[in-house]
Amino acid sequence: MKNEKVSVGIVSDGTFLLDGGAVFGLVPKTLWERNMKPDRRNRVRLGLNCMLIRTLNANILVDTGIGSKEPEITKEFYGHSSSKLLTNLRKEGVSAKDIDYVILTHLHFEKCGGATKMDREGNIIPTFPKAKYVIQKEAWTEAFNPNEWAVPKYSNAVKHLEVLEERDQLQLIEGNTEIVPGVEAIVLDGPSIGHMIVTVRAGGERVVFLGDIIPTPNHLPLAFITAFDRSPEKTLYQKKELLDNCEKDGSLMVFSRGYEVNAAYLERKKGKIELKSVEV
Repeated sequence: MKNEKVSVGIVSDGTFLLDGGAVFGLVPKTLWERNMKPDRRNRVRLGLNCMLIRTLNANILVDTGIGSKEPEITKEFYGHSSSKLLTNLRKEGVSAKDIDYVILTHLHFEKCGGATKMDREGNIIPTFPKAKYVIQKEAWTEAFNPNEWAVPKYSNAVKHLEVLEERDQLQLIEGNTEIVPGVEAIVLDGPSIGHMIVTVRAGGERVVFLGDIIPTPNHLPLAFITAFDRSPEKTLYQKKELLDNCEKDGSLMVFSRGYEVNAAYLERKKGKIELKSVEV
């Protein structure tokens, strides 16, 4: 989507597999498998969608996918064969050095893994050498000090981010924050502490990167909430309000884990909400 001042596009890091029961939480398999067929290990395929925002003064990347630091582990456990983020950025005419801001909606491994990479000597370095990495302070604190319930989501998967602090590329924010004019990070913290969505105003249009609060189009029903969510009831209320606003504003919704459909508008037909998918 483009206008004279702002363009928004989806840049993929590929796909990965995750346990279907965890992806849909309390929803019975007999319901969710109608739309997402699991493999023999009960895993469903999800997209690793990042968002590229280009304004007159800045290039902004939202989330970074899994990355390429642990190819054997990610291929075996998550079916992620290789990182495609930088290749797909180059197809958009953007190099890693062109990125001014990286907004990490939260710090689960599939959102922040691509924030760093290995150099030729095996040292961890920032993937985007000139960028400020924007993260909620609470999200950073929890990721590095998880309680027993949160450990499986973080473990040592965030230690690679320490290099951002060492190189003065870390920008911790608190609460809703306008990153550049027209681009805002908004805290909706049902999924995890400090979790954000990102909204973009492009002319008269509004684009919303949904993060994990509505990760796929199959999570539009209010009860469809993942087992990873820190506060499912909070997610429920935030999700309800978000969907109401997206319908009222005619917002383009970008699904961070959408596979076959990764962006859509909400339409109401005969009192029923439907999706109108679009290519971005």
